Amino acid sequence: MKNNEVDVLLVGGGIMSATLGVLLHQLNPDLNITMVEQLSGVALESSDALNNAGTGHAGYCELNYTPELDNRTVNIKRALDINAGFETSLQLWASLVELGKLPSPKSFINKTPHLSLVWGHENVEFLRQRFIQLKQHHLFKEMQFSEDFSQLGAWMPLVMQGRDKNSRVAATYVDHGSDVDFGALTRHMVDYLTQQANFTLLTKTKVKELSKSADNQWQVNLLNTASKKTSLLSAHFVFLGAGGCVLPLLQKAGVEESQGYGGFPVSGQWLMCNQPGIIQQHATKVYGKAAVNAPPMSVPHLDTRLISGKKALLFGPFAGFTTKFLKTGSKLDLAKSINKNNIKAMLGVGRNNLDLTKYLIKEASQTHDQRMDTLRTFLPQAASSDWALEQAGQRVQIIKACNENWGKLEFGTEIVSTKDGSLAAIL
Repeated sequence: MKNNEVDVLLVGGGIMSATLGVLLHQLNPDLNITMVEQLSGVALESSDALNNAGTGHAGYCELNYTPELDNRTVNIKRALDINAGFETSLQLWASLVELGKLPSPKSFINKTPHLSLVWGHENVEFLRQRFIQLKQHHLFKEMQFSEDFSQLGAWMPLVMQGRDKNSRVAATYVDHGSDVDFGALTRHMVDYLTQQANFTLLTKTKVKELSKSADNQWQVNLLNTASKKTSLLSAHFVFLGAGGCVLPLLQKAGVEESQGYGGFPVSGQWLMCNQPGIIQQHATKVYGKAAVNAPPMSVPHLDTRLISGKKALLFGPFAGFTTKFLKTGSKLDLAKSINKNNIKAMLGVGRNNLDLTKYLIKEASQTHDQRMDTLRTFLPQAASSDWALEQAGQRVQIIKACNENWGKLEFGTEIVSTKDGSLAAIL
């Protein structure tokens, strides 16, 4: 193999690239793998602990995974699928720990009960139906439901302090939930990979261009942002796992499969508690119902986190609108992503999602007092001076071309791959 030729090029230093890198190395240790990351280190964007919820998305508490249907039943299929996927992730991490390729699990995952909290008659009945249906499945057999104030107080004492006992409140509880520090997990995986002879990590390195050569390999032009030097890499397979950068990179690749895709950027913010005494009183993840027209990443939750080994308490995230595709991106990202192949879909989504746009603008313009009022629906006695605003993660939601309405907005994750299998991307 030539010096500038690799079997696999992983673009982006987040949890997806790290996971794929480890899996490929386990399957074939002889593979020559290179990872490129444009920042100074890995896991500094969406995989960073402050930029995600840390639930692992097990489906225990995320109510947006179980929509209520017109006949008052609850669709639980997505929650079951997501939970099964998370169990597979747990098995992978456990095997890597047993093989000595990851350190102690406590360095990246810790037991943290998951709760769903609602109030008001209709919401309580929705939660009850959700519980009844999920409880029948073996993955959720240990879930508990209660409307009893004393029981709710035992599950989440800080949340129940000062709450009106005449109001109707209910919650579900799963004791074996977890808090995952995906930033720490990513760094552990990459640390392991960098100890292998056939793995190379290039930080402060951007992909400037990528194109298919006559011999069916990807020619990738790289720029070192520190030295300003360029280099050319030839790869048999390319994985684009660079978060908000994936769409622009797909467009640069010029593959047919990228046509019709656009991106709708959504930013987020946390209220973070600055009082250690309050932080120690809460030890769970408590999720509520999303506001009308809110994107799924804005489902409100009061979240105990272990970040770099230190306990933290967060509430949010509050959504906002930005034209950046990454927290460290450019305000021109959205404009640059629009081309003749996706402009119709982009216009269609803009026309049909005015309520979402208005919601995001309203969220972004909130004052500290307004955000505190939202927090007090979870913590009635919260004091404004105990909480400060912090930037959360940046997401680029998928826009897809469709015959009806020109385009549609997708709140999920999608894998795009070329017909010949030489390039794959996760949007």
